[in-house]
Amino acid sequence: MTVEKPWGHEIRWAANEKYIGKILFIKKGHRLSKQYHEQKDEAIYVLDGSLMIELGPTVEEIGITESVKFTLTKGQAQRIRPGVVHRFCALSKDVTLIEVSTPEMEDVVRIEDDYSRK
Repeated sequence: MTVEKPWGHEIRWAANEKYIGKILFIKKGHRLSKQYHEQKDEAIYVLDGSLMIELGPTVEEIGITESVKFTLTKGQAQRIRPGVVHRFCALSKDVTLIEVSTPEMEDVVRIEDDYSRK
């Protein structure tokens, strides 16, 4: 199932009671909301492009105490644990990545959003 988003789209290719698998396509110059999850645990793998990630600080202390920014390129991966504030950005070109997570699809707490979503 393809779900259109203001920053691009996601293809949900697997969904069951234990995990969700998605392919995210982020358009150049766009970014997802700055957010965290209370329960959802996710991992991403970059298929194409350079993904800038903002991580931290955490909502509950789990090791990251300040915000950091870094770039992942094709073939690199990152885990996002529950409670970690994060944002994905496609700066210089479109980005395609795989995301696999626990199944809590509605577990999104947005802190900032370029598209005025709540």
